[in-house]
Amino acid sequence: MKYLCLVYLESEKLHAVPDTECKAYSDTLRGNVLVAAEALEPVETATTVRLRNGKVSVTDGPFAETKEQLAGFYLLEARDLNEAIQIASKIPPAREGSIEVRPVRQLNAEGSESGIRGPGSGRPNDPDPDPGSRIPDPG
Repeated sequence: MKYLCLVYLESEKLHAVPDTECKAYSDTLRGNVLVAAEALEPVETATTVRLRNGKVSVTDGPFAETKEQLAGFYLLEARDLNEAIQIASKIPPAREGSIEVRPVRQLNAEGSESGIRGPGSGRPNDPDPDPGSRIPDPG
């Protein structure tokens, strides 16, 4: 299953982790579980596009003001959420910011809701019977 690991950092910490360290970690995942990984330019370079009532609106800057900003991502092909969390816990910027791990939802050509369900799926009303089992291994 695919998982997207979103890397969030405060703007003053964007360069707290050397690019070489992030690249080295990505290289260890390539050919194994890594589908794609990229760093993003600072949020000040963002452009927000909206379509409302058939009209396109373009705004410089991010959609929302937040303390942390999206700094990059890792797209993984992992066995399950536990494996994705284990990998995410070793992403170098996790030391300075946070990593949000989200399952990728498959689009249904018929337009109905995705069939992803079960404990830890991230879907509402899907209890995880053992949330402690998802705590990353510190090693």
